Amino acid sequence: MSRLISFVIPCYGSEHTIEDVVKEILNLNRDHPEDKYEIILVNDCSPDHVWDKIRLLAEKYSNVQGINLTRNFGQHAALLAGYRHIKGEIIVSLDDDGQIAIEDTYKIIDKLNQGYDVVYGKYKVKQHSRFRNWGSQLNRIMMTHMADIPKDFRGSSFYAAKHFVIDEIQKYENPYVYLPGLVFRSTNNITSVFVGHRARKEGYSGYSLKKLIALWVNGATTFSVKPLRISTFLGFLFAVIGMSSACGIIINKLINPNMAAGWSSLISVLLLLGGILLVSLGLIGEYIGRIYLCLNKAPQYVIRDYESGIKDASTPDGD
Repeated sequence: MSRLISFVIPCYGSEHTIEDVVKEILNLNRDHPEDKYEIILVNDCSPDHVWDKIRLLAEKYSNVQGINLTRNFGQHAALLAGYRHIKGEIIVSLDDDGQIAIEDTYKIIDKLNQGYDVVYGKYKVKQHSRFRNWGSQLNRIMMTHMADIPKDFRGSSFYAAKHFVIDEIQKYENPYVYLPGLVFRSTNNITSVFVGHRARKEGYSGYSLKKLIALWVNGATTFSVKPLRISTFLGFLFAVIGMSSACGIIINKLINPNMAAGWSSLISVLLLLGGILLVSLGLIGEYIGRIYLCLNKAPQYVIRDYESGIKDASTPDGD
């Protein structure tokens, strides 16, 4: 039975790799001629000439579409922009750097056919840099504790979902897009399978330390108020410690009137409490700022150009 599978790929710094990724997807049709594909490439304002490459691919292949964003809105917002143009029954998301073993796509799809709503690819060995692996590990810990994602969950940017899940995700209108939170908010019928992961052919990961921190903050504050609860808990904890210390100091002073005043310890305590207060105020400000931007309907993304060679998505071209 013929079905249409939509591949959505955010593109950043992939001028020299995206064409190979597209060709690998089209080559899947040799082993699975019963399925048809559409490929949606979203340029997240890449600093290289990847948009020119996407336009050429859209002209060459009738089932390739290109979306060009006005600025760098981030990987998750770029994926959401692509999701709003899909027509397939199954949606597959993946990276543009050629590290994902695309030949394992049907491992994920076959698992999806067993009744799951979303299936993630997971890697036995990640071929990322140590910094990227460290960032991914911290992000997983944050997701587990802040977004209530299962502790045993292992996922990646390579996953497949049924159309109704993506339909639900598209309803999200606020500017801070965090896809794992949206996925787990839509369904808990989720699993993962092992897939291959290759070494990077060229270039480097687009996730700098600044972007990783922004991702963690986004995930922690978009779908959870736990950071505020943590600051509240710390407030109560240090209030109890402060009261206990004050009682201890008074008792010691009564027992030993000649006890020397501890200026250094006093300053240390003040600095510690001042730091906690500032962090708590910062968290409150972060939430208030997000509410303000949401009320002002800040855009999730803005599309500058749209390129489509689609004549009939049911009859894609290939090499």
